[in-house]
Amino acid sequence: MTLEDLEAIVASRAKASPDESWTAKLLAKGPEKCAEKFGEEAVEAIIEAVKGDSDKLASEAADVLFHLLVMLHARDVSVAQVMEVLAARQSQSGLAEKAARGRGDA
Repeated sequence: MTLEDLEAIVASRAKASPDESWTAKLLAKGPEKCAEKFGEEAVEAIIEAVKGDSDKLASEAADVLFHLLVMLHARDVSVAQVMEVLAARQSQSGLAEKAARGRGDA
């Protein structure tokens, strides 16, 4: 499965009734709630990374990716847009790119 495949799944589920789809229900609550849920999932992934349980980390990372795409969908940002930004950043080192954005930290 690719991120584009997952993006298509999110888009399809977004069209469903909020009574029948978790994704539609979350999107119906607005972009802010989608962002909050993404943050919750990210924290859960961080916890599992610190604990060192690779199976649980993989599960939480899947939740993070899914909810990232829901959040992007809520704000009409496509995976293609994100990939364009990443591709543009590949023309310079990560340290130079961060310095250009004023973020010299990791």
